[in-house]
Amino acid sequence: MFLHSVNLWNVAFYALMVFMATLGLWDVFFGFEENKCSMSYMFEYPEYQKIQLPKKLAKRYPAYELYLYGEGSYAEEHKILPLTGIPVLFLPGNAGSYKQVRSVGSIALRKAEDIDFKYHFDFFSVNFNEELVALYGGSLQKQTKFVHECIKTILKLYKGQEFAPKSVAIIGHSMGGLVARALLTLKNFKQDLINLLITQATPHVAPVLPLDRFITDFYMTVNNYWILNARHINLTTLSVAGGFRDYQVRSGLTFLPKLSHHTSALSVVSSAVPKTWVSTDHLSIVWCKQLQLTTIRAFFDLIDADTKQITQNPKKKLSVLNHHFIRHPAKHFEENPAIISDLTGTSMWVPVKVSKWTYVAYNESDKIYFTFPLANHRKIYTHVYCQSTMLDTNSWIFGCINSTSMCRQGIDLSWKAELLPTIKFVVDCEFFKKETRTIQLPVTHLFSFGLSSRKVLLNTSGLFYNIELLNFGQIYQAFKINVVSKCSGVKEEITSIYKLHIPWSYEDSLTIAQVPSSTEISLKLHIAQPENESQVALLKMYTSSDCQYEVTVKTSFSQILGQVVRFHGGALPAYVTSSILLAYGGQLYSLFSTGHCLEYATMLDKQAKPYKVDPFVLMIKFLLGYKWFKELWDVLLLPELDAIVLTSQSMCFPLVSLVLFLFGTCTAYWGGLLSSTSVRLLSSLWLALKRPPELPKDTKMISLDLPFLTTVLIIVSWTTCGAFAILLTYLYYVFKIVHLQASLATFKNSQTVNLKHSRRNEKKSNHHKDSTVHYLHLSANDAEDSLRMHNTVINLLTWIVLLSMPSLIYWLKNLRYYFKLSPDPCKPLAFILIPTMAILGNTHTVSIKSSKLLKTTSQFPLPLAVGVIAFGSAHLYRVPCFVFIPLLLHALCNFM
Repeated sequence: MFLHSVNLWNVAFYALMVFMATLGLWDVFFGFEENKCSMSYMFEYPEYQKIQLPKKLAKRYPAYELYLYGEGSYAEEHKILPLTGIPVLFLPGNAGSYKQVRSVGSIALRKAEDIDFKYHFDFFSVNFNEELVALYGGSLQKQTKFVHECIKTILKLYKGQEFAPKSVAIIGHSMGGLVARALLTLKNFKQDLINLLITQATPHVAPVLPLDRFITDFYMTVNNYWILNARHINLTTLSVAGGFRDYQVRSGLTFLPKLSHHTSALSVVSSAVPKTWVSTDHLSIVWCKQLQLTTIRAFFDLIDADTKQITQNPKKKLSVLNHHFIRHPAKHFEENPAIISDLTGTSMWVPVKVSKWTYVAYNESDKIYFTFPLANHRKIYTHVYCQSTMLDTNSWIFGCINSTSMCRQGIDLSWKAELLPTIKFVVDCEFFKKETRTIQLPVTHLFSFGLSSRKVLLNTSGLFYNIELLNFGQIYQAFKINVVSKCSGVKEEITSIYKLHIPWSYEDSLTIAQVPSSTEISLKLHIAQPENESQVALLKMYTSSDCQYEVTVKTSFSQILGQVVRFHGGALPAYVTSSILLAYGGQLYSLFSTGHCLEYATMLDKQAKPYKVDPFVLMIKFLLGYKWFKELWDVLLLPELDAIVLTSQSMCFPLVSLVLFLFGTCTAYWGGLLSSTSVRLLSSLWLALKRPPELPKDTKMISLDLPFLTTVLIIVSWTTCGAFAILLTYLYYVFKIVHLQASLATFKNSQTVNLKHSRRNEKKSNHHKDSTVHYLHLSANDAEDSLRMHNTVINLLTWIVLLSMPSLIYWLKNLRYYFKLSPDPCKPLAFILIPTMAILGNTHTVSIKSSKLLKTTSQFPLPLAVGVIAFGSAHLYRVPCFVFIPLLLHALCNFM
């Protein structure tokens, strides 16, 4: 039935959309560097000691537990409480395990062993029963309250100790980080109970998929509290993102809001973290050895020698985090470093008078000092650049204060240095003019589709270049940079480093290349350039003086599609539903105007047009800029427009909505083909297993078993889970349509036999013969019309089921603890949808053709399709609310 309406041009267009969507999906899921994280291993068997909770607490939270991590002798010693270390609490995220604490816990234990347990950390972990809190937000508040009780329980384990802690540090992975921030919103929570918060791949800004109102309400509560109480929140917080490898939580969501009064919050992408320099996926961020080593180094530097606990000094905490996660000066952390150093001894002093100089070390034991007299260079050069591969424990560059024949005192400039991956065991220095090493390279236009490029050639033999990437600041821009290096007279292998620096956020990335070579670098953003930001993105090139470099930039169409999918892929169900609603309205109108229901594919092609939806959304957004319209909007108690929410996140671009609408229409088309084919296959299976059914002779939609079935499903919804009742209703509806499809197939076969039989009965009256054929012909047409309408309704109902599925999965996973899901986001919808679908499952088009309500019903899907995009693209849980309205009106057409 669906295939009869297939147009080759439409198939070609929808196939093209599938190809484009595949390009975008490939970029998101596979278009990144390989996983360069080293695996962290346990040297002894990991043990998880269950901490006994008070009976009332255990009864109130039967699915949750608290554990203490340990290995070997450490685990044996700490089975006898109380404890003596520094408490750290690990909070797993969505579907996360409490056992994920083992990586950071094991590394901390090894570090403590290295210093003979002068200090050590006790790592606790909460078992949240691997709940899907990113998909069902009804348990987030419960988790928050349980963590509060865990913190109080943990601190009691240290009572009576000489250096008993008064607070804990928290490491939160994914949604665990949001739960940790939510602790501050509890009425009886004391902020002093947390001294440090580190979150890993936590979506702080907004939920990845807002599938129920409990998630969005939780986010609103937490973020509003942190904004309104910014002056009073002194909790040092660090958020670490995984970069482009993390396709589950895009890094832009992990950046903590920059509040004017809250200066103790840092956000960084793992690829920019010194000594880490790798992108991590959503799970590897908890076991990535490079990142966990950095985290533990920071923890040990945070210890106060007097209290043997994490320092309470917020300036020191921020200084330590900056040292390890933002800018590492290639030296061990010192709280109060000596700026002025005495340069004494019998060291050799070698004056250097040339503009470029190189020294290769050969394990010489005597210190050698090289002096660069600046007076001879100040008029010619503006900057000096030096790179060294000395160990990260020594100062290596000084600015001389006073000197005679040799320098006696110097300002330690090593703290201004920046740590990069080791190149070779040399010291290179050069003087240069800044303008000769700063080159502007405008990026290509967004719509050049990679057909054009721009390039610069670095002819001078310098060690360092700054390439300013002009006109690059939007998240929808994506480019490929190709760096070709050509070297002359080089026998040994040389390494160059290319660093992409984004000045408005810590999302830098490094590429290490062996030259001569051709190196490709992806250029795209996690955070758009703020309006008041004047600095531009930079490509910093740490090069070899023996090589020449050619830098080419061109637009990457596949990566642009990847950015659209990465930032807006979660809104696709809203656009799919909007397209189906437009087709559904067209079918209802064709039934009203012609008495027949047209094919779903035909109506999708005619009705699902972007100009029917997007202009209205843009117009509403424009009018909301006027005070009188905004006041009227608030009087009507309408929610905030999703386009305004996206604009606040620098994610609103008109063409993106067009692309998403085309992707949505494509998905609706192939989804309709899949559902139609599935119904046909199931009906064939039905005919093979059971006696062929007949077309229903009675078109009344209310049968004797219908009220009973509706009552049972409503009771199921009330006593168990609304999503479960919706699924049962969906299966009942599909069963009815499969039965109708099988009946129609049987009828057509029997009609062929009847026509042959009627030719043998030529003695019967022509009038009787004609009327019989006419009656049979109408019945077949009505059944086909009904099937076309039902298949469209199935498509709509499928998306309702898919959007309610997370709460059903959550309920099934926790069935041994709770028989009834509470709170239940789908229960109100189920109460309305169950009787509606029960009636529609028994409805035929012939029974609603003469309805006075049909014309009005056919006009409703268009404004509702607009409403889905306006209010459901960033709040997916609202989409079913727009879908059930035309279904309800459709059902009421049987009575009016």
